[in-house]
Amino acid sequence: MIVAIDGPAGAGKSTVAREVARRLGVAYLDTGAMYRAVTWLALRDGVPVGDGEALAALARDNPIEIEPTEEGDRVRIAGRDVTADIRMPEVAAEVSEVSAHPGVREQVVAAQRALLASGSWVSDGRDVGSVVCPHADLKVFLTASLEERARRRRADLRARGVEMDAERVLEDVRRRDRLDSTRAVSPLRVARGAVVVDSSEMDAAEVADLVVRLVEDVRAASGAP
Repeated sequence: MIVAIDGPAGAGKSTVAREVARRLGVAYLDTGAMYRAVTWLALRDGVPVGDGEALAALARDNPIEIEPTEEGDRVRIAGRDVTADIRMPEVAAEVSEVSAHPGVREQVVAAQRALLASGSWVSDGRDVGSVVCPHADLKVFLTASLEERARRRRADLRARGVEMDAERVLEDVRRRDRLDSTRAVSPLRVARGAVVVDSSEMDAAEVADLVVRLVEDVRAASGAP
């Protein structure tokens, strides 16, 4: 069983996907974490985020390890745990540009497909249902209003001990929407057959309830236990 949850920045995909995976008893994969890891590497090594060839080489030469745990994915590069590092604002500010490069996407998508082929997963990102796993058993496109997504993003940063001005967060989310939806390779879009869920007036638990019901419907329709 593969459940793909896509959507724009700040829609709550990771929170919902992690909870759905817990309820279903399957592994969770945050595909965005892999692009954040490449971005973190670029910032650490001083590689310009506009240099697609150099970034693709970084992704190729530094395999990213994802370890699903009850608390969420642990992300490692060459044995170093970078789970917290890749969530810093400076990484978030550049990840959309890094992930837009075709060479980077080729390397990362291949790694994601290899993981998803290994069993049952709930995965979230920008193109899981449209590109990485178009034959997922259930595809959901999770969205919310721009203002609500910015509010959630700011709350998430605050929970991590990072304070950012509300207008700056709003503009960052707006900019990431623009970059994600206009990139040449795998732009953000609703995958064919995806169920669109607007979570503007819903909390994460309510969205998870809905997704689990959708999974149950898919299982019932297929005759799976």
